[in-house]
Amino acid sequence: MLRSVLVSLAATAATVTGLALDPRATTPYDSAWHPSTYTVAQVQSLLSQKLTCCTALSVVFGSKVSYPNSTIYDASLASYWSIQEEEVTPTCVFTPSTKEDVSLAVFVLNVGAKVFPGKCNFAIRSGGHTPFAGAANIEEGITIDLKNLNSVIVSADRTTVNIGPANRWQNVYSQLDAQGLSTSGGRVATVGAGGLITGGGISFFSPRYGFVCDNVLSFEVVLASGQIVSANATSNPDLWRALRGGSNNFGIVTNFKMRAFAQGEFWGGYIGLTVDSLQTQLQAFEDFTGSPNYDPYASLIYSLVLDPASGTWSVACSIEYTKSNPAVLNPPYFQNFTSLPQTFSTLRVSSLTDKTVELAYSNPIGFRQLFATGTYGNSAKQMLTIYQAGNSTVQSIRNVPGLQWSLSYQPEPTIITSKAATNGGNSLGLDISDGNLVNVLLTATWNNTADDARVNAAAKALFSQAGASAKKLGVTNPYLYLNYAAPWQDPIAGYGAANVAALKAASAKYDPSGVFQKQVPGGFKLK
Repeated sequence: MLRSVLVSLAATAATVTGLALDPRATTPYDSAWHPSTYTVAQVQSLLSQKLTCCTALSVVFGSKVSYPNSTIYDASLASYWSIQEEEVTPTCVFTPSTKEDVSLAVFVLNVGAKVFPGKCNFAIRSGGHTPFAGAANIEEGITIDLKNLNSVIVSADRTTVNIGPANRWQNVYSQLDAQGLSTSGGRVATVGAGGLITGGGISFFSPRYGFVCDNVLSFEVVLASGQIVSANATSNPDLWRALRGGSNNFGIVTNFKMRAFAQGEFWGGYIGLTVDSLQTQLQAFEDFTGSPNYDPYASLIYSLVLDPASGTWSVACSIEYTKSNPAVLNPPYFQNFTSLPQTFSTLRVSSLTDKTVELAYSNPIGFRQLFATGTYGNSAKQMLTIYQAGNSTVQSIRNVPGLQWSLSYQPEPTIITSKAATNGGNSLGLDISDGNLVNVLLTATWNNTADDARVNAAAKALFSQAGASAKKLGVTNPYLYLNYAAPWQDPIAGYGAANVAALKAASAKYDPSGVFQKQVPGGFKLK
């Protein structure tokens, strides 16, 4: 019965579209490929059943497909980071257990869309940390929740690690910490691997190893046809490069083969500062980021945090020095921050897992959330202007219930952006010619749907003023970090015309019917 439904769907598609499905097709971008044969009788049987894509998946996969008011469905929605994503209600949730499950489901949905146009759209969810509605969930469609694809397997020679896409970084690091190893990955324990890596990814180890995506040796990918292929330096290298920053536009990644390296416990944590010495701090940041002798073990997230009730700001610096065996206490490279009077400190030697759990405390689940971002040349003046813009634009929404509003500055020096060139390239469009950069992240949190428009308007106003200031100071840069981008931003356009053209070429080659452009509407699409 299972095979009957699947092949009947395939046969129906052939009847509807006139496409002769050839089981001998082998090219990874061949839309004629399918996993089985079919008969006319099966086509007639299927048509008489009038199946939907969800019911077809249910017949094929049984309890791996769940519906509203069931335990599995409700738990899937409740585990999204933002309320906006939790409020999206798919017709069904499919929870595959293997890459073969994903392959078969994508095949069914691809064919089903030809039978039921517009009724088989789907979303791809790994960790579900992107905050805006529809990024990794879908209204009246099928959400593919990859939560069971969460293996972490270290190679026998300890030089690589295979990571399932639904892993939260806490799970990855806790297993690697126990083996004295690590890999480039997210800095917040609860973020998922799949979205972070395919969106570029920033790591505590980025000054040593580049963006997280630069450390993927091979992607295992389910294409729109349902075929499972590898994308690496020698097999489908154009797809390999496209997936390094190209997000969910080419297929569903079911495994990442990443570089692994020796790593022990290291020194770091948070320190709190007051804004009394703000200009001194911002100059310290500029000097830190622009140093010609940037310390490759140094990682910094400098955050300005508003207390909406009082209107006052404070500073929290996440500083991590990843040298280990032995760890280095109070390294000189941070002295311009650590020598200032502190309101609190959590500095200690501990594991990477512990450090990411600490950062997750400032990212609690269960609220309305917004990220928005910009990238600028390294300039204390620009950072001061952004702070001033953030302070002025937030005034009109300080009475929003549950409001939290923070600005985070993160170094993107050439020591990071130069790494792609020696690791096979990526799609981000950054290199040493951009000079030393600063990534800016606005994080906003609030309680009520009624305030969505106001919060988004304030965020837009902030980045409009930041853009005007950057132009005046000569520090503009088009790059927008995809994993921090707001739904009204266009990060892929910021990769530059040549990279966008390469992404579109890869899409046309590996997904000629545009399944991941049209049938997967969530996230940031190629335009």
